[in-house]
Amino acid sequence: MARRWLVTGCSTGLGRALVERLAGAGERVLATARKPETLADLAARFPDNLVTQALDVRDPDACAAVVAAAADRFGGVDVLVNNAGYGQVGVVEEVSDAELAEQFATNVYGPWRLTRLVLPLWRAQGGGHAVFVSSVAGLVPFPGLAAYTASKFALEGLAESLAQDTAHLGVKVTIVQPGGFSTEYGVTAPLPAARVSAYDPVAGPMLHGLRGMRDNPAINRPELFAEAVHRLADLPEPPLRLPVGEDAPQFISAALTARTKEFEEVTAARLHV
Repeated sequence: MARRWLVTGCSTGLGRALVERLAGAGERVLATARKPETLADLAARFPDNLVTQALDVRDPDACAAVVAAAADRFGGVDVLVNNAGYGQVGVVEEVSDAELAEQFATNVYGPWRLTRLVLPLWRAQGGGHAVFVSSVAGLVPFPGLAAYTASKFALEGLAESLAQDTAHLGVKVTIVQPGGFSTEYGVTAPLPAARVSAYDPVAGPMLHGLRGMRDNPAINRPELFAEAVHRLADLPEPPLRLPVGEDAPQFISAALTARTKEFEEVTAARLHV
């Protein structure tokens, strides 16, 4: 039986690849984007099972309207994929209050709001699956991406809390942690209004790498992400975390090893007492 999907951030990249795969497999999909006209070709290809709607996840009314539309068109939601997001470039000193607020409004508050709106449907139908598209940056900090990293750390805290709060309701939660993918993410990542040249030695190489991600044939393709998330929904007991991409396990393993080593050294030295 086809599942009912609500996916955010579908205009390009990972989100678009996912809805194209889902719709092609016969799943019922409500695909959202700030500019839904970017999905017109997919809506024309899959008129029977793909619906598009405008959504800026920062807009509470728009979020409520999308969830209502999913309930009206499909009778509910089985899988919510919180994919919409972007990466604010900048070190801590460079990022302003306004830039930080916008980063969290999109990457954290939007997913929280949508999940909160979908939860009554899941309580009524006896379960659902919340998928949060994080990043390896949700566990591994990268220089020059302080606001983005902080938002993904927060997103993962939200998801872990949700998993504890709702397991008894039949709600499944998965944090997807993509590595580097050839999407528009690095090209469109905005620079901070205030630049501080003292940080160029550490932030400069990261910015250069970001700007080259879209056209780098050596990194992961969005179709790999789409396949992984689609398979994920088939699992009777999906994992809480799923690294996606050839490079993701390496980044995460190195970070976990370093943290474990430091933890063991600190406790061995009894610095905690």
